[in-house]
Amino acid sequence: QVRLAEFGGGDAQAGGSLRLSCVASGNIFRIDDMTWYRQIPGNERELVASITNDGTTSYHDSVKGRFTISRDKPKNTAYLQMNSLKPEDTAVYYCSAKVWGAARNWGQGTQVTVSS
Repeated sequence: QVRLAEFGGGDAQAGGSLRLSCVASGNIFRIDDMTWYRQIPGNERELVASITNDGTTSYHDSVKGRFTISRDKPKNTAYLQMNSLKPEDTAVYYCSAKVWGAARNWGQGTQVTVSS
């Protein structure tokens, strides 16, 4: 069983920054990818940023140049550095991890609220 714990959500002003962390624990042989999603009530969950086991990253167009995903493999931790925040970044952010040999796992979500 794999558990994901997210940290770092909260409130920010437009133009400000927040850093999210996601720590995976449990029965982990290898994490194939760690991915951040976000969801606004009434909308579908959307992929924000992803990082693979070999360090390849991908981003939603709306966050390119503002958000950076990184990973500390020995600590099974992923980070999402969010700069130049906009009110439209307000959402619940979910960490997700695909562990080798297991189904994709999800964290409980952390609220990010950006005020103008």
